[in-house]
Amino acid sequence: MTNEEFMREALGLAKKGMGFTSPNPMVGAVIVKKGEIIGSGYHKKYGDLHAERSAFAYCDENRIDCRGADMYVTLEPCCHYGKQPPCTEAIIEHGIKRVFIGSSDPNPLVAGKGVEILRDHGIEVTEGILREECDALNEIFFHYITTGTPFVTIKYAMTLDGKIACYTGESKWITGEAARAHVQQERMRHSAIMVGIGTVLADDPLLTCRLENGRDPLRIICDSSLRTPLDCNILKTAREVPTVIATISEDNEKAAMYERAGCRIIKTEPKDGHVDLSALMKLLGRERLDSILLEGGGELNWSALKEGIVSKVQAYIAPKLFGGSGKSPVAGQGVSLPAEAYMLEPCRIVRIGDDILIESRVKDVHGNN
Repeated sequence: MTNEEFMREALGLAKKGMGFTSPNPMVGAVIVKKGEIIGSGYHKKYGDLHAERSAFAYCDENRIDCRGADMYVTLEPCCHYGKQPPCTEAIIEHGIKRVFIGSSDPNPLVAGKGVEILRDHGIEVTEGILREECDALNEIFFHYITTGTPFVTIKYAMTLDGKIACYTGESKWITGEAARAHVQQERMRHSAIMVGIGTVLADDPLLTCRLENGRDPLRIICDSSLRTPLDCNILKTAREVPTVIATISEDNEKAAMYERAGCRIIKTEPKDGHVDLSALMKLLGRERLDSILLEGGGELNWSALKEGIVSKVQAYIAPKLFGGSGKSPVAGQGVSLPAEAYMLEPCRIVRIGDDILIESRVKDVHGNN
């Protein structure tokens, strides 16, 4: 097997931690000796063994000698104490001869120091194996660790003529089952789902992850005036699934009603009569929330873009036409000139069943991430 093939094995392992490692990265590692994999591991959940130590644990339990072996790891090994001791120490102690790394770690506590320590101990280090794939795996972590704010993904499903609902407001279902199943994976991947009060009133969603053995994300409702119905599906399940209502309302009695239902209230200062999304992101970032899947309607999507909090856009496009005056995925006032458009990076296009997913990063313009 080649270096790339061994790294791809490590990537496959890393993906198994999706949804459980936050705010830590997903990492996989394999140990290779004489061209054969003798041990492997991945970061299973936050606070658990890191990938390198998980791989060594397998070898130790099975009395496999790692001395002189190679290690392939998707992210630069850590060199500081956190929930776990430094992985660089374990690599040195186990006599690893060469380390092949996918991504460099932008965490200021690591950021090249892990590589330097290994080289100082005579270990040969090769960086950048499948770098693009390894970087893409942890785009959420890279954003959060460098900005301190959540990685926000706008997600919507639309018809080929750009409608997210019929003129009646009906929107179930635009995409097919395969695309809707993929959305559940994205809910698993992100730490929170955020919608506006308009979506709650129109659709009464549950906003949970329906994958087997999945993890429900935190649910956030942007509700400036506290209009969320007490009998809606989200509030009915607020004691089982963590739920936040972000508001600017000073109605403490109404807020107390939501708190008794199991919700948490977060207040921001008003901005244009609504929740200050930038301030909300800073508050949530300080609480170690690393990512948000924005499943709101056109108005919330526009506000998020305008506030510069959006990192990525996911558009699920169905081969259908609604026509008429159906709703747009991004509403608001919009830009006044084509030159003022929010530009997207070259996109990734994936066929999912009969539908197409287009993913693009928002370029660093208008203050966006």
